[in-house]
Amino acid sequence: MQEIRKQIKPYIKEKCGTMRVLDMPKPIELTGKQGIYTNVNILEAITGRRRLKVAELMQSCDHDNFERIGLSGVKQKRVSGLEVVQHYSKLMVLGKPGAGKTTFLKYLAMQCIEGRFQANRVPLFITLKDFAEAPKKPDILKFIVQLLSSCGVTHTSAAVEKLLKQGKALVLLDGLDEVREEDTKRVLRQIREFSDLFHTNQFVITCRIAAKEYTYQSFTEVEMADFDEKQIAIFSQNWFQLTDPVKSKRFIEKLKDNEPIQELASSPLLLTLLCLVFGDSGDFPANRSELYQEGLDVLLKKWDAKRNIEREQVYKNLSLQRKEDLLSQIALTTFEQKDYFFKQKTAEAYIADFIRNLRDADTDPEILKLDSEAVLKSIEAQHGLLVERAKGIYSFSHLTFHEYFAAREIVANSAYETLVDHLTEKRWREVFLLTAGMMRKTDDLVCMMKIKIDKLLAKDEEIQKVLQWVSEKSNSVKNTYKPAAVRALYFMFTDEIMYDISIYRFNSQYRALPNLAIKIDKSLIPKDQSNDIIIDSVISFLISGLFDVDFYHEHLCFIIEDISNLDFQYEIRAIQNELPSLNQDQEVLSKWLVTDRDVWVGKLRSVMIKNRNIGHDWQFSDIHKKLLKQYYDANKLLVDCLNSDCYVSREVRQEVEDTLFLPIKS
Repeated sequence: MQEIRKQIKPYIKEKCGTMRVLDMPKPIELTGKQGIYTNVNILEAITGRRRLKVAELMQSCDHDNFERIGLSGVKQKRVSGLEVVQHYSKLMVLGKPGAGKTTFLKYLAMQCIEGRFQANRVPLFITLKDFAEAPKKPDILKFIVQLLSSCGVTHTSAAVEKLLKQGKALVLLDGLDEVREEDTKRVLRQIREFSDLFHTNQFVITCRIAAKEYTYQSFTEVEMADFDEKQIAIFSQNWFQLTDPVKSKRFIEKLKDNEPIQELASSPLLLTLLCLVFGDSGDFPANRSELYQEGLDVLLKKWDAKRNIEREQVYKNLSLQRKEDLLSQIALTTFEQKDYFFKQKTAEAYIADFIRNLRDADTDPEILKLDSEAVLKSIEAQHGLLVERAKGIYSFSHLTFHEYFAAREIVANSAYETLVDHLTEKRWREVFLLTAGMMRKTDDLVCMMKIKIDKLLAKDEEIQKVLQWVSEKSNSVKNTYKPAAVRALYFMFTDEIMYDISIYRFNSQYRALPNLAIKIDKSLIPKDQSNDIIIDSVISFLISGLFDVDFYHEHLCFIIEDISNLDFQYEIRAIQNELPSLNQDQEVLSKWLVTDRDVWVGKLRSVMIKNRNIGHDWQFSDIHKKLLKQYYDANKLLVDCLNSDCYVSREVRQEVEDTLFLPIKS
């Protein structure tokens, strides 16, 4: 056994020691000091076989206060891949396309041949596609004999049989899903007979989820888990360690700033794509839709093509282009209905409705039903873009792709009015940005958004008064910022609104505040400071927030230092003198916060209204607060669209910027 390990080691290192996927310029090491391999986790319960309801899967997603979700639904226990292999002698590892199944098998082979895992066995790595298409169609035993013979093993047949009978082999069978349809039955039978005959050996088979409707009775089925944040960080660190170690840190920072892209990184294949893209430019594309399209090209075309794998076309008239059209139609329909998870029957109905209109389609209901089921399974197994999250319940593999396909459908049908109807819904934000990035010219969408935003508050006289104050106040302060940016800031200073929005935290070094407060419009604003805006920022915080006595003392001193009006200074000092002395014991200070602070803040408010026209108590109702929040968020989305990689005419851009946060009459 040790002699065979020695003779087969060069072959295993050559076959399994490196990886090269997508557009890598050269192979990279899998293990060792400069290895790219990242330890994987396994789900012992197959995701798509859990008997869960849609409501259970949706428990992590609040429709009305939308937060991005990975669409994984109910969390499962994750176990180390090596630990699972140690625990089960016969293992079927299932996973989505690009989940890292082959890399995991290569890692097992390398760990074994290096003596770090099952050192008393000989690793036999077999690509099932190669076995199935081998000349003269040998059985697995003969195929292994041929393999070892080519590695220099003498008396091969006897040696192999002895090795297998003694249970000294780690048999790694990779890519059951990659076997051609005409070879499938023979290969399945061969694996079953071989694993039964030599059952004392260790067996690991990999296969895509939903690819083969076959079960080996003696094999335990598990599923490759998506990468978590820790694994993503380790992988990227390993990736960039040779070329630019600092770049891995920037890569992770950029991912954290961009949640939709970060979602894709949970797939090892797509994470590899992200590393390749980032390695070239040190950043992600300004137009995210281009990045997502490249990711889809990998899943739909390149991943199989690079490995010379031909998949069966389950429906002759459903080309890759039509598959994208189908996915787009499903995406927009389900997204509009808030159906991030949908039943298999629903998905098949959408598919049947689509393929019914294809040329030469058989419209017989029974045939359509069978065809739609086959297409669904094909998209899941071959491309992994639709995933069975529980028994009979599907979703898109990533929320990012769901949003991308929805935006693609909107652009294809010029359905911009439909999109603008969702302007105040947070969950549509990414769809807006993607749509803007895909459009040839975004003028119409931008103008429709601006009209919709203005209509939100057009009929409310009280709020129009607030906007009038915002306009007057922003015009009165000396600053070098663009007017729209200043109006946006003062809009946030309308009492509690700035706290409801919660887009920044107050820094005691308040001179840095304007940069934080106006960062939503940073592309419109120069980097220099404005003394008026600094003072107004601090005043707004003091009036609207609940702070301790020390905080009030400290920041009133800052204001006094920064203003030149002596009368105003005098009034502020008088207000400050009404604060308890910091020398008093904590009990007195705490009592003041409860009994006297509100009265004191009222006096402070009056002084600030008189001297700086800021700090008005607008007495907003809950309905007003909701409207103001929607108005602010919608304007922010509009600005984000303008600042994205979209094409907007100079005239439209200027008109929109000039009229942001203005009352209707202006």
